[in-house]
Amino acid sequence: MKNWRLLTFVGVMLLAACAENEENTAEPVDDPGHTEETEVAEQEPERKEDAEESQAYEDIHPLTGEPTNDVSPYKPIAVMVNNHWDARPQSGLSKADIVYEILTEGDLTRFLAIYHSEQPEKIGPVRSARGYFVDIAEAHDAFFVTHGWSPEAEQMLQNGRVEFLNGLYHDGTLFERSAERNRPHNSYITFRNMLEGLNNKGYELKDEVDPLTFNDTNEHPAFTKQEGDIDISYRDKYFVSFTYNDEKQAYERSSDQEPTMDELENERVSPENVLVIQASHRVIDDKGRRYIDLQSGGDGVLFQHGERLAVTWVNDDGRIVPKKDGEEIPLIPGQTWVNVVPSATVLEDVGID
Repeated sequence: MKNWRLLTFVGVMLLAACAENEENTAEPVDDPGHTEETEVAEQEPERKEDAEESQAYEDIHPLTGEPTNDVSPYKPIAVMVNNHWDARPQSGLSKADIVYEILTEGDLTRFLAIYHSEQPEKIGPVRSARGYFVDIAEAHDAFFVTHGWSPEAEQMLQNGRVEFLNGLYHDGTLFERSAERNRPHNSYITFRNMLEGLNNKGYELKDEVDPLTFNDTNEHPAFTKQEGDIDISYRDKYFVSFTYNDEKQAYERSSDQEPTMDELENERVSPENVLVIQASHRVIDDKGRRYIDLQSGGDGVLFQHGERLAVTWVNDDGRIVPKKDGEEIPLIPGQTWVNVVPSATVLEDVGID
């Protein structure tokens, strides 16, 4: 069970917004904000006592569907997480409610990890934003945390599409550099610092969250047994796989045949839902940045309980929703991992025509 506990910290230290422009070619503009006393939430250690098994729950976490008596009052926070080889293993991925994995430049992906039900102590390495990640954060009405941005993402954020926190303005204060890794793969932020920074910018931290659709079982008759791993190849240079673990009832993730570990939690990243969708990709500048069409819908495969279902996906107010014959297919409770791949990507053992 994932519990949420609130602690009030009075007299929070003013954190100066000093900037070291690492990824953006333009000088950052002033980051408006103010300081005030702030209510900061911290996560108590997870307890797995036998008594909890028989406890009656009155609610569910809106983005995981897991039972709880203590739903977070805060808006979700979407964090850009680095997936370069030098950034692995990352911290905090196993505690995200939803993770979107999408190509940026070249052949590597980047993660947008959305947090609501849990607050890992530290998240990162944090990397720079692209426009389609801002779109996804907006669809979940989430705060956006990044360290740098593309010109498109900068314009979107500065125009108020999403309330945000950028490490360009807080490098060495809210965002901390790890001495164990090289730039730009060493920027981290604590959950407490995220809440303090967002509060100091005058944002309203609390709001109700529009829930995803959940069901405990995948009852659609078209689900079939998945034989072997879920193997995804990004342009033949970067490989992702998910292996179903019957005991966990979850999919153990690997990158380039290496287990995806959460360095902070010392555990394997293992989502309960894996959704692989095809979308049109197009390179738009000499840096290799891409336009990715997350509006038009397309084909996909949804994996749950070691089974798979060929689906279509639609954009529903910005959210990516799997459907079969026009009917929305619910997720099962737990973490959801969404892999967005180019339309021409060969997905071994997945079954996209």
